[in-house]
Amino acid sequence: MGAAGSDPAVPAPSLPPELLTPEEMARADALAIAGGVSGLALMEAAGRAVARAALRRFRPGPTVVLAGPGNNGGDGYVAARLLEQAGWPVAVAALAPPRAGSDAAAAAARWRGPTVPFGPEAVARAALVIDAVFGAGLARPVEGVVAATLAACAGRAVLAVDVPSGVDGATGQVRGVAPQAALTVTFFRLKPGHLLLPGRILCGETLLADIGLPAAVLAAVAPRSFVNLPGALWRLPEHGAAVHKYARGHLTVVGGPAMTGAARLVAGAARRAGAGLVTIAAPDAASAAACRAGEPGTIVTEEPLAALLADARRRAWVIGPGLAPEPATRAALRRLLAAGGRQVLADAGAITACADAPEALRGAAVLTPHEGEYARVFGPVGGDKPAAARRAAALTGAAVLLKGPDTVIAAPDGRVAINANAPSSLATAGSGDVLAGIIGALLARGMAPFEAACAGAWLQGAAALQQPQGLIAEDLINFLPAALSAVDGACPSRRVALGYIR
Repeated sequence: MGAAGSDPAVPAPSLPPELLTPEEMARADALAIAGGVSGLALMEAAGRAVARAALRRFRPGPTVVLAGPGNNGGDGYVAARLLEQAGWPVAVAALAPPRAGSDAAAAAARWRGPTVPFGPEAVARAALVIDAVFGAGLARPVEGVVAATLAACAGRAVLAVDVPSGVDGATGQVRGVAPQAALTVTFFRLKPGHLLLPGRILCGETLLADIGLPAAVLAAVAPRSFVNLPGALWRLPEHGAAVHKYARGHLTVVGGPAMTGAARLVAGAARRAGAGLVTIAAPDAASAAACRAGEPGTIVTEEPLAALLADARRRAWVIGPGLAPEPATRAALRRLLAAGGRQVLADAGAITACADAPEALRGAAVLTPHEGEYARVFGPVGGDKPAAARRAAALTGAAVLLKGPDTVIAAPDGRVAINANAPSSLATAGSGDVLAGIIGALLARGMAPFEAACAGAWLQGAAALQQPQGLIAEDLINFLPAALSAVDGACPSRRVALGYIR
């Protein structure tokens, strides 16, 4: 395991794609126990995974386990016992005793080592703090002595059990206070909060442990959230030997007069992502001339929109990059959506042209707003990014890709994927245009909107990882072939430190 903040090894491709909210995880536990799995056995397995991770990751030294009164604390008691048996100097600081008769009480009763009062002074001399106070299902702000104690962990090595206490496992938001962990060990399936910011950062390196819950409980829980992974959520379209350029799809990009570079980036990315033909529909002669100065394989036309729509082979469109959020843009979008039989991706100016009117976007296949654009149309994103994306998808019937370092993709049916492989170098002008081009090409090639949006986000991240420093949007286009080639052997990320331990 690498140090927190390092570029860790690519994790095993067997990482399960399902994400469980805290409520879904509680249901999975209950179903497993109802099916005959011992709750105490699950707790022992969880504590063993925490102890094993500590033994592998940290040097022996003074260790304090901060134990809450629930199952998270019970896992901590087990880890404390096993680390002491391995010769580590361990003490437990209990916030409160577990409920009598609970599995956590049984685990606490097996602890025979030293205890210290719960408070900031408990961590003062610790080389390692095992945070087992609250798990992912915390529903109230962390306050008082708990907040002071977690704050006192600053500058110390912290191993978090499930999530750092104070991190909401459903949203990644901090409820009051949360420590910065070097390592987090969670169980059975990741939670959304492990991938959403700021939880993803506060977790440090995250390990997923198999603790013996039967995979069959997933069918009953029916999770609707996933890590965005090739193979698990989507596969790239395959074309036979007899394929021709129109079979690979014709993407048309609606260009604007002021920022012609945006349309050129969309077109370049779409061609690299496999569209058979790409046309830029320029609004005037000057814009057309600027667009023709780009790659010679991109078609540029000044034909009016009505004439272009008469060609049924133009089955995919991108509108918005480089366009002003003005009535003319909204009118062009309305004409595309009214034509029917087209897959339309709306981005940038096409989205904000519909400010406070989300119904104007109904009929689009994919929407790709950043948080500011989202807010202008749908209202503030708020602290629950998956819920915000789902809300927009339900209102419009489109797949909604809510951009950011923790990009979330939602389908109208409620499915959500969280993208985990986007490096910070993507925060550069034009990267959104490239993303629109990738997704547009995949729509042209016949992918369904949600799957195309998921694949586009992953491919853009994989392309960006080819050049860690000095990346600009134009580079992404040239790195797309490598990203496409990597799909078959793809792993979740080199940016989010995820691993799977058995």
